Amino acid sequence: MTDSIQQPGLSSLSKSFEPAALEAHWGPEWEKRGYGIAGARGTGQPSAEAAARGDNFCIQLPPPNVTGTLHMGHAFNQTIMDSLTRYHRMKGFNTAWIPGTDHAGIATQIVVERQLQAAGISRHDMGPTPAEARKNFVSKVWEWKEKSGNTITTQMRRMGDSVDWSREYFTMDPKLSKTVTETFVRLYEQGLIYRGKRLVNWDPVLMSAVSDLEVESEEEDGSLWHILYPFADGPQLVNGELAPGLVVATTRPETMLGDVAAMVHPEDERYAHLIGQHVTLPLCDRTIPIIADDYVDKAFGTGVVKVTPAHDQNDYAVGQRHKLPMICVLTLDAKIEANAPAAYVGMDRFAARKQIVKDLQALELMVEIKKHKLMVPRCARTGQVIEPMLTDQWFVAMSKVSEQDPTGKSITQKAIDAVQSGQVKFVPENWVNTYNQWMNNIQDWCISRQLWWGHQIPAWYDEDGKVYVARNEADAQAQAPGKTLKRDEDVLDTWYSSALVPFSTMGWPETSNAALGQGGLGRDDAASGRVGTGRSDLASAASMSKGGSGSAGSGANTNSLNDIDLYLPSSVLVTGYDIIFFWVARMIMMTTHFTGQVPFKHVYIHGLVRDAQGHKMSKSEGNVLDPVDLIDGIGLPELLVKRAEGLRKPETAPQVRKNTEKEFPAGIPAFGADALRFTFASLASLGRSINFDAKRCEGYRNFCNKLWNASRFVLMNCEGQDCGLKEHTAAECEAGTSYLSFSAADRWIVSLLQKVEAQVAQGFADYRLDNVASTLYDFVWNEFCDWYLEIAKVQIQQGNEAQQRATRRTLIRTLETIQRLAHPIIPFVTEELWQKIAPVAGRAGPSVAIAAYPVSQPERIDEAAIAHVAKLKQLVDACRNLRGEMSVSPATRLPLFAIAGSAAEAAFMTQAAPVLQALAKLSEVRVFEDEAAWAAAAQAAPVAVVGEARICLFMEIDVAAEKARLGKELARLEGEIVKAHGKLGNESFVARAPAAVIEQERKRLADFEATVAKVGDQLARLG
Repeated sequence: MTDSIQQPGLSSLSKSFEPAALEAHWGPEWEKRGYGIAGARGTGQPSAEAAARGDNFCIQLPPPNVTGTLHMGHAFNQTIMDSLTRYHRMKGFNTAWIPGTDHAGIATQIVVERQLQAAGISRHDMGPTPAEARKNFVSKVWEWKEKSGNTITTQMRRMGDSVDWSREYFTMDPKLSKTVTETFVRLYEQGLIYRGKRLVNWDPVLMSAVSDLEVESEEEDGSLWHILYPFADGPQLVNGELAPGLVVATTRPETMLGDVAAMVHPEDERYAHLIGQHVTLPLCDRTIPIIADDYVDKAFGTGVVKVTPAHDQNDYAVGQRHKLPMICVLTLDAKIEANAPAAYVGMDRFAARKQIVKDLQALELMVEIKKHKLMVPRCARTGQVIEPMLTDQWFVAMSKVSEQDPTGKSITQKAIDAVQSGQVKFVPENWVNTYNQWMNNIQDWCISRQLWWGHQIPAWYDEDGKVYVARNEADAQAQAPGKTLKRDEDVLDTWYSSALVPFSTMGWPETSNAALGQGGLGRDDAASGRVGTGRSDLASAASMSKGGSGSAGSGANTNSLNDIDLYLPSSVLVTGYDIIFFWVARMIMMTTHFTGQVPFKHVYIHGLVRDAQGHKMSKSEGNVLDPVDLIDGIGLPELLVKRAEGLRKPETAPQVRKNTEKEFPAGIPAFGADALRFTFASLASLGRSINFDAKRCEGYRNFCNKLWNASRFVLMNCEGQDCGLKEHTAAECEAGTSYLSFSAADRWIVSLLQKVEAQVAQGFADYRLDNVASTLYDFVWNEFCDWYLEIAKVQIQQGNEAQQRATRRTLIRTLETIQRLAHPIIPFVTEELWQKIAPVAGRAGPSVAIAAYPVSQPERIDEAAIAHVAKLKQLVDACRNLRGEMSVSPATRLPLFAIAGSAAEAAFMTQAAPVLQALAKLSEVRVFEDEAAWAAAAQAAPVAVVGEARICLFMEIDVAAEKARLGKELARLEGEIVKAHGKLGNESFVARAPAAVIEQERKRLADFEATVAKVGDQLARLG
């Protein structure tokens, strides 16, 4: 058939789907063509028409840490974002997906310090003075960042992420750093940033404060030490008995050196009379008061607790309420400091603990030691036990209202209002409760870190310790003429710069929009010379890279469309629930405060990717999967090495290897990026966790292969042939015409396609990529490939020219539409196939990536055609079931004998015969009009009832076995009749159920009764 026909598209497709070559070609090609550059349909320019419609779509990539590589969570998150971006790009929106990486202060500094340690030096050794050492160390970090930073971007490209690389940022870039400084200075000028001595999480090895996010509490075995604190005035009555003192229980004896009070509950009758008296602090030459506070749990331990405000978060709050002194007994490197008794000064905290316990026992003040399970807070980065430490830090006042703020609201209140008003919506909605709970109990934000890598705080001190906050040293010096200034050595919390990303990446404060300053608190932009004069530098750079003149492909002038106008607020933030507090909330706070705009309209909170057993994926636990290993494949030996490296507990390496060998006995095969992306999309439900099983990738790789093979079949039958694409009238599409004669099956697949297009659009609108994936999978695999292609073969082989033409047109047009529908989720295979299919389908364009996304046309839905194919499917399924019950091989062709219950049914059977014969593997289809003739021909062959027809596959049968089969079927049907009668006889059901439901139940009952009669007849025929 194809010998004399030119089929270049088909000839260029390999026999089977091989993803590696497609990905290697199309990823760089899309980037070279600039399809990801912000704007309309890959033009690199915004469309004024789209902007006027409000069709602007923007996503900010949650910036991964520059230190590492993308893990499965990143790959899952980015699959969702890229699918949404590609979908909106094809819909004609002005589209921007903005990538970047986070400088990850703590993680990055640790990585580089470990490299130095391996070389036998510390960062402090890198220069003759501390300033020189710091400068050289920071240079070393930048050097490392340049070398390793492209690992992530390479992985993103492998995933097919269509981001705007021309806008790629790093949170330490000069432009973003300028925004960091500007916001810090403005917040300070507004009285919302201050420096003070507060209790913070302190890592004594890192020698820095760390955020709550960097602290992981784990249950560990410990002890509860019961210590006697003698009464200062001699024994007292406690609970009616004379006691030498109060017994205090503690899990940290070393902190008792800093105790400033013993505390009981004000309503505890055992101790009420002792409130206001004093006890002697063991091992220390001082007495401390007995105070009352309802924080104490009367039922826990002895009902007496020690109060150490400088070393415990809860005690700190008690100290504030009771105006207690704060005695710090630990140095920043967790050694006992000079305030403590001389015997312990300089000892490591844990060594001091042992000595203190020993000394208390010697003094007979240790009453009891019990084994105790306790939650130990450790730094996620270093593994060190965190110490609550009283240090000087910089804070953002979260609940204070600036005197300069025209809204009269705090930063926090603005962010609460943004969600309450619906300007920011959470998907799923229940995460609003989590957000509000944290926001309503918020503490001031500690934003300083004692690191060298990061945004150095823009504050300088004179000789007297007075602070000057300024945008640069010259400005600071201008505030302090004649003074010698020294810059604050601390850097800002990494989350501070991340919180600014929604507007710092848009060129703020150089660009502005109409809303800027309305409800936001920046300095007056006109007065400060910060009014935007068009697009931001970032946007201009993007335009220049395309050689554009600032106008969209439509020719409309877009000079007035700057980034903030187009892309703030962005459309949706896609992120995991674990950083709602640390990033999502802070972006809302900072963006509303500085711009008066919300940072994004929707927050889509997805679950966290776990391993197949539901355990958290962690490199330190040896159960991570590298997305690239799933794309390219990896052998078992290499996988074993990879998973056994960097374990938190090296002794678990044998078990990690054993688990890996069990899960991946032959390593991981190459699934390709599309299969991985389809797997992620199918898992993108609204649940809290996603158990990732690599075996699912195999199923979706098979899907890609199925689509590939279907495309080869369609091209084989359509390329170089007349596909009915010439201009024609509606009349020429009517059945029986000389140009196009569409069958019921043609109209059926087109009808289904309209429904699928609507379901997919709804899935994207609801952020339910799992629904998008399942809809596409079911339509392509089950309906198009398994049913329509088989029907189309018959129509092409046996139809007249008009029927063949119509079939080819339906085949190629449906397949072309499938490529566009599926492209956002599986971009590589759909691009490769579309390039061959689109020309045959008569669709022009350079790429499916910028082609128009299919839109449902409900008027093309033909319910009669849908009913026709449903009946055909019933017949085929009945034949297959009969064949299965008779244990007849699918290769054995049997004749089908049918008797219809009506003329319409007989006409249907006759019309469907050629397709039925092909699909059910029949030697013939014979429709009888006479009951006796049919019975004589069928003899004792097994019979199935389909609608009004009875059918049988004729062959010699075991009469006894067939009677047994029919008997079982009769019993089943009679059971269904009893159930239906029960429902319809239930007064409560009939009263409450909708009329349509009752009618449906009555119809089911009638159908069952009719079928019973037919099966009974068949049994009677068997004798």
